[in-house]
Amino acid sequence: MSAATKNTGKIYFAATGWDPEIWMQAFAKYAPDREIVTEIKAGEEASIDYALVWKQKRGSLANLPNLKVIFSLGAGVDHVFHDDQVPNLPIVRTVSPDLTMRMTEYVVWQVLDHHRLGPQYRAQQLKKIWREDRRQPAANEVNVGIMGLGVLGRDAADKLKHLGFNVSGWSRRPQDVAGVNTYHGKDGLSDFLKQVDILVCLLPLTPDTKGILSMSVFGRMKEDGPLGAPILINAGRGGLQNEADIQAALERGLLSAASLDVFETEPLPESSPLWGNPKITITPHAAASSSANALTPEVVKMITDYERDGTLTNLVDREKQY
Repeated sequence: MSAATKNTGKIYFAATGWDPEIWMQAFAKYAPDREIVTEIKAGEEASIDYALVWKQKRGSLANLPNLKVIFSLGAGVDHVFHDDQVPNLPIVRTVSPDLTMRMTEYVVWQVLDHHRLGPQYRAQQLKKIWREDRRQPAANEVNVGIMGLGVLGRDAADKLKHLGFNVSGWSRRPQDVAGVNTYHGKDGLSDFLKQVDILVCLLPLTPDTKGILSMSVFGRMKEDGPLGAPILINAGRGGLQNEADIQAALERGLLSAASLDVFETEPLPESSPLWGNPKITITPHAAASSSANALTPEVVKMITDYERDGTLTNLVDREKQY
């Protein structure tokens, strides 16, 4: 890409479900020379250079003639492509140490909770039962398998290795991660699954991965390990999972437990049977919430780099949608 011409065009905040005032304050702090707007008045479409998006309204970016770059304010970008009128422009994933660490904290928390029998002990507490004869395997007896070896998956793998867990990983394409047994593609999925005790899903949601967490995966996992049947943790996207299959796998003993942060429909409807399943831990898509004060400096730096010499990092492959 050729170097961009430096300018001071406006930034359009096109994010639904978030308080825009927090982002306005962050940009006033980190980029006081930039104007950020939440609405575009008629006749001012040409003043917009950049868009910050999260589940933007359909067509909201379509008629901005000078729009240069679209920045996704989240770890994934599937929400961008829900808009079938999104312009054919560079889309950038916003990656920050804060966002990465939040996701790693969530993954480590859930892995340790299941590893140290947290759900069982909480159930005992409710019934006032004192039972300490449950076998507690060592971390090095347990294999944590991570689906998705991008920035988030690699960082989670690193922290889990330091806790002593055996870590394996699966990705669409070959990856080399120090200390991790890696597998890739359809051919490598079965070999990956048959050794996993705790399955962590951090895959992007694409046409290829939609519904991947289904009976076709659960049925290929080991039947019994040091923690019993395998455990599922999904902190990726709700569209990755078939919730009826998760319920069925829990009933049949193909899975012993699940921690779900994301769902096919969000917020999770009150009528969902997932709420009442004692084998499921539910969190409200809170694994890695985007922080305005953490992400704004990253976006400002990327804009500065782009205007200096055309550099853009973390570009999304539009065909693969990640």
